[in-house]
Amino acid sequence: MKPQTHPKWSWVLRLVAAVIMLQTLYFKFSAAPESVYIFSTVGMEPWGRIFVGVLELIASILILIPRTTAYGALIGIGVMTGAVFMHLTRLGIVVQNDSGKLFAMAVIVLVTCLMLAYRHRSSISGVKLRD
Repeated sequence: MKPQTHPKWSWVLRLVAAVIMLQTLYFKFSAAPESVYIFSTVGMEPWGRIFVGVLELIASILILIPRTTAYGALIGIGVMTGAVFMHLTRLGIVVQNDSGKLFAMAVIVLVTCLMLAYRHRSSISGVKLRD
């Protein structure tokens, strides 16, 4: 399927991924207690919290720019794979009585980024597609 086939769906996926990642930046960059707890638990406080925040910001911007959507999605896949892994191995699905909301958002972003990377794979340098 070509990226131009369903541009409205592509924009829905872009907005879902970018909005979720962007709305968490305030908590990461302001050292909110929840973020500090999470990154302390996984042994990455404060450098990991800030680094992940910067990666999410870059991914969100790239996702929203049509020519770079695939690259932003690839960064998002990497970051969210790490988030899901940490939830499953160290944090647990429920973190500080959040009913699993952070885990669910990470999964949603991971799935939307996977879909975006697939839909926009033809724009990734070096990828040869069969016709």
